[in-house]
Amino acid sequence: MRRSMLGRLAVAACSLSLLTAFAPAGGDGGGASGGPGSGTSYKKVGYFTQWGVYGRDFQVRDLEANGSAGKLTHINYAFGNVSADGRCFTGNVPGEADAWADYARPLDAADSVDGVADTVDQPLAGNFNQLRELKAKHPGLKVLISLGGWSWSTHFSDAALTPASRKAFVASCIDLYIKGDLPQDGTRGGAGAAAGVFDGIDLDWEWPGSAGDTDTTYRPEDKRNFTELVKEFRTQLDAYARSQKRRTKYELTAFVPTAPAKIDAGFDVRRIMRDLDFVNLQGYDFHVSGEPRTAQQSALYARGDFSVHGTVEAWKRRGAPAHKLVVGMPFYGQGWTGVSGGGDGMGQPAAGPAPATWAAGYEDYKALKKLAESGAYQVHRDRRGGHAWLFDGTTLWTYDDPWVLRAKADYVREHRLGGAMFWSLDADTADGELMTAVERGLRGS
Repeated sequence: MRRSMLGRLAVAACSLSLLTAFAPAGGDGGGASGGPGSGTSYKKVGYFTQWGVYGRDFQVRDLEANGSAGKLTHINYAFGNVSADGRCFTGNVPGEADAWADYARPLDAADSVDGVADTVDQPLAGNFNQLRELKAKHPGLKVLISLGGWSWSTHFSDAALTPASRKAFVASCIDLYIKGDLPQDGTRGGAGAAAGVFDGIDLDWEWPGSAGDTDTTYRPEDKRNFTELVKEFRTQLDAYARSQKRRTKYELTAFVPTAPAKIDAGFDVRRIMRDLDFVNLQGYDFHVSGEPRTAQQSALYARGDFSVHGTVEAWKRRGAPAHKLVVGMPFYGQGWTGVSGGGDGMGQPAAGPAPATWAAGYEDYKALKKLAESGAYQVHRDRRGGHAWLFDGTTLWTYDDPWVLRAKADYVREHRLGGAMFWSLDADTADGELMTAVERGLRGS
């Protein structure tokens, strides 16, 4: 996951030595009893970015306008941060927290899910209030707060270090997001202001036991401590649900890596899967635009390289139930420019990341679709590998389009997995083209 994904460039390049070979295989029908293959609906998990309401001007209301809200089962709100003293926190701290976007920013009627403008004296505004309004329109929709991300995993290791620190950390997250006790910000916030917005917690620690962003602490004991942290979240969430006589439990999920070395360094798979409702598998950033050669970033199959199938099999071999594995799918592409060597551009030397709208080498699908339709780029497909790319002779973008996502949805059904996850919802088209492709694929229609 990213807040920013640029920080992953060096890490991904260093990860190349960790590659293991995974060859294509047919559907194994390996779902556990009670999984989607037995009739349970698939998870469709979309990440909504806190900062997308600014430059991209992507509001919660846009999920209703583009039809995605009615197709999603879960929205993960990205992100909540962890303080240096090991607590969940919010505020208006540039680069660290944005209470203005979360719950203080007033929205007018045009940008509001219910079509009613926010008032100056209501205790909850911003994205949190809009998510509450979206849930009112879609009663089955669940919203989880995602903690960490690439840039905000800095203090996870410290927060998880001891039984006392874990207990205090988890309690602070439940107070802030589940009980909804927000810091007072003028007329906004206060005790219980955000109660009922969040239905659970998503742990996006990147990465326990191995390197993440440059300032993120990691330790060999993170693997054990992450297991205990997951258990502490499960224990406290269940206890609070009982105290409230809640009819359904609060959900607990995690975003987890593709590299086997990172899995083994930080995740006691059999133990954490007992307490997690499901995990969102990293299904992208297999290669990134900071690398010296072009390469696929999200292939379904890839012999001798990272792939979706390889990630699924790595987690299953370590004891993860198939029905708890949710496949991550990118709504963006990785791009290189100055590509030499001819041919279709794949696997060739490149000068560097391609120019893009928001960050070099990273572009939303809605922009890549326009490139594909411009006539300047040729669309290439590896039908066996399950990935696509654009190339104009100089610049290459590797990305997932509706064809690729349909293949991945078919794979989820064939292997009786838990569903699909998307990073991130603001990168889709105005009519929700990618979301629709996955939803139809999971229905088999």
